[in-house]
Amino acid sequence: MQMSNLVEKIQSLKHQRRAVILAHNYQLAEVQDIADFTGDSLELSRTAAKTDAEVIVFCGVHFMAETAKILSPKKTVLIPDPKAGCPMADMINAQELREFKALHPGLPVVAYVNTSAEVKAESTICCTSANAVRIVESIDSDTVLFVPDKSLGAYVASKTNKRVISYCGYCPTHHRILAQDVLRVKKEHPGAVVVAHPECTMDVLKLADAIESTSGMLRYVAASNAREFIMCTERGLLHRLQKDNPDKVFYNPSPLNICPNMKKITLEKVLWSLEDMCFEITLPDEVIARAKAAIEGMIAV
Repeated sequence: MQMSNLVEKIQSLKHQRRAVILAHNYQLAEVQDIADFTGDSLELSRTAAKTDAEVIVFCGVHFMAETAKILSPKKTVLIPDPKAGCPMADMINAQELREFKALHPGLPVVAYVNTSAEVKAESTICCTSANAVRIVESIDSDTVLFVPDKSLGAYVASKTNKRVISYCGYCPTHHRILAQDVLRVKKEHPGAVVVAHPECTMDVLKLADAIESTSGMLRYVAASNAREFIMCTERGLLHRLQKDNPDKVFYNPSPLNICPNMKKITLEKVLWSLEDMCFEITLPDEVIARAKAAIEGMIAV
């Protein structure tokens, strides 16, 4: 089926189903282009919760669709490919978090939003990459547990006087961006500004002119007077950056900074999901309530 026909069918079914289509910034370009909203996972879930849509089609990975369900429990939430998971989120489950907590009894747990609903439910409060430092500093404890990302945890620890005990998870995609790659591209384009996501390793962060979340990167680039940027994050963001800033140039530091899970959702799968109303995200009411409390605690801060 031609892309134009696919898009037309998706738009028609979307209206029939009273659906809203969300696409994370790392999705395939053509999936981003048919979405009603693109952005970070939590930002998208909060936006969808405010709409009158009855169905949310989340083009992202599994934990993101779960977050949408947590914030919109009465809406039907679909993920076009149920195998689109997050390797970092999968590095810790609820039982493993309980064991981690048992090693450090009584300490509050800060859970990155890149976690399953069950892990959020076992946590004290959630955070995003944009607000992680502020959330950690808001907690009434000199020591906090941070799950699952050790790189984001290390970045937070470098920005606060609190002791941050991080779990051993990480994002494989961001860890594939090496300092030597950044230095090579910087040598080729000496005037380019280096912008890095805090999921990158510390040696990459030390080379960055700015450290930002994906939404933070969009705002930073838009406000910057620079014309060239080396973007140390998943390459899918470059599509949105180029659309928003056609007069600026973006360089990809590595041939390996691609998340295969983020690329599993295609236009065909979005269409099939709307046609058959699959694959639906379901969560126990107790998990939704406890996970929502952790997210709302973050929003309150």
